[in-house]
Amino acid sequence: MVGGSDMYRQQILDHYKSPRNYGEMEDPTFTHVGENPMCGDTIEMQVQLDDDEEAIEYVAFQGDGCAISQASASMLSEKLQGMTIEELQELDRDDVVDMLGVDISPMRIKCAVLAEKVAQDGADIYFGELDVDKTTTEDDD
Repeated sequence: MVGGSDMYRQQILDHYKSPRNYGEMEDPTFTHVGENPMCGDTIEMQVQLDDDEEAIEYVAFQGDGCAISQASASMLSEKLQGMTIEELQELDRDDVVDMLGVDISPMRIKCAVLAEKVAQDGADIYFGELDVDKTTTEDDD
């Protein structure tokens, strides 16, 4: 599957160099920030929910970090649009790795899942189920 992984590597580089949905949203329903201290990645996810607050209408992100973290945030910002909050909460590390399409080393997995964790925690905070200022992958195994 060398050809396939090359194609996915190109996709990651494309999302890193030309991130989708990068920037600030005018009036997000919620915003949340997270970091991966090991790598120095930071990501802020901004999410606009529909009027019923059940589905994601739009996602924007800002951040800085390695190609994996930024490409993952870019790809996730596209994938989340149209998802329900419930579907967001059901995402896990395997979904993110599948989305990226390449094997992620244990050292890089925290880079890959940062955006997912930030979006999930942001939703939990918005709906009153979590009380943290910032998400971190520091204690994530």
